[in-house]
Amino acid sequence: MKISLWRQHVLPFTLLLGLLAAATLAGDYVLHRLNLVWVGRYMGIPGTLLIMGSLYYSLRKRKYVTAGDPQTLLKMHEFSAWLGSLMVLIHAGVHFNAILPWLATVAMGVNVVSGMVGKMLLSRSRRHVQSEREHFQLRGLSRPEVEQAVFWDAVTLDAMAQWRKVHIPIFIVFAVLALGHIVSIFLFWGWV
Repeated sequence: MKISLWRQHVLPFTLLLGLLAAATLAGDYVLHRLNLVWVGRYMGIPGTLLIMGSLYYSLRKRKYVTAGDPQTLLKMHEFSAWLGSLMVLIHAGVHFNAILPWLATVAMGVNVVSGMVGKMLLSRSRRHVQSEREHFQLRGLSRPEVEQAVFWDAVTLDAMAQWRKVHIPIFIVFAVLALGHIVSIFLFWGWV
């Protein structure tokens, strides 16, 4: 029985993204119910620090730093970025006070999604499509028949392979917008 690329890889990705959304809504709801909205205001600080800490993996991957096991750092990058994003999303809540923080939040959301695409879907999907090709070849199908059998999976894989073209530029946009938000907070709250 053929298991589709959608069910094996895209669905778990969608569920993890849904978990992030549900945890954000639940966290914001709990803070409002317990009359602790002020806690959410400050969750942006540790969330931002976690996201910044997750960048160590990127520095290691590009050999700007040499300390640390890349596999362990990748897991820490994923966890820190996910948890930091959750905290920032709870911080953002459903409050529409200013456009700059919302632009930063949207850019962060797109960056989280693109990072999850790279992590969860791309490598697994490549293995899945290759496995399907090998399976059909072992069954004696010709090359054109094999390509026709895996056509939609291959199309899905090609679309997902574009994730790096989005991930890094969107991170830069997110970083600039977040920095603008942070600077404006320092200025308007009189922290400077």
